[in-house]
Amino acid sequence: MKIIDTHCDALLKLQLAKRGKFFNEGALDFKNSKHLHTNLNNLKAGQSMAQFFAIFIDPDVPAEEKWQHALEQVDLFYTEVLGKNPEMKHIKSWKDFDVLQEGEIGAVLTLEGADAIGNDLGKLRHLYRLGVLSIGLTWNNANLCADGAEEPRGGGLTLLGKEVVKQNNENHVYTDVSHLTDKGFWDVIALAKYPIASHSNTRTHCNHPRNLDDEQIKAMFANNGNIHVVFHPPFVNPDSKHASISDVVKHIDHLCSLGGVKKVGFGSDFDGTSSFTGLEDYSQYQNLVDELLNHYSDDEVKGFAYQNFLDNRPQ
Repeated sequence: MKIIDTHCDALLKLQLAKRGKFFNEGALDFKNSKHLHTNLNNLKAGQSMAQFFAIFIDPDVPAEEKWQHALEQVDLFYTEVLGKNPEMKHIKSWKDFDVLQEGEIGAVLTLEGADAIGNDLGKLRHLYRLGVLSIGLTWNNANLCADGAEEPRGGGLTLLGKEVVKQNNENHVYTDVSHLTDKGFWDVIALAKYPIASHSNTRTHCNHPRNLDDEQIKAMFANNGNIHVVFHPPFVNPDSKHASISDVVKHIDHLCSLGGVKKVGFGSDFDGTSSFTGLEDYSQYQNLVDELLNHYSDDEVKGFAYQNFLDNRPQ
């Protein structure tokens, strides 16, 4: 069954390797590197229809270097992911999903945390031109747009952050609520035409600030927002050493119980996560599909895997 996955961190790994900071491995080959959960061979084996690639800047990178780091990751997306692999097709607009051919895999650029733009909306517009289709305002820390989920202050969106959401609306770009504080989440819900949780689970089954409570989940569904479940063990099971595919299914069950059978998707966090048995990398995605088919109809599982996203994407 085809898969649309809305979050991975392959670009960061490619950048760290290029900079000589990835286990002294040297440059990684996107086609087949054993260090990439989402290498091309794994995407093919896992039956990927489209993979979203996040631009992520570590909070420790000095502020004056963040934009350069972002551009380096964009360059790697163009040269290593797209340029060397004709099967990978750049999704620059939502209608591009409709022209993917058999054997092609869509590649979508996203931004995880707006640190890279500082307070420069010109940089934001540049990212739109480069094809970024989803923007998360922050990671776990605070920046000029918003507080992150682990920022003790727990603040919401700044005036700049609210302007970014408005710009996203005008450009038909997702505003990603994953990593926001609770207050930031509600600020986005009040403003965003196109909310998404690219990689979040339910607090009911794992009480972590990165996950969503029931009221947030209901608000996402009421505002045409999809929630894409994440496989990172600390967000799946409080006893993260024992996370399993069945634990992921529990989160999906809970989302569906709140009215989300047509709003659930997958956002693995591959290449940014420690994996667990049965989902070590993208090549094992069909293990999750097979387990879901024991609980849901074929049409419902197709919805989770790709159709819900296609049905609810911006127009």
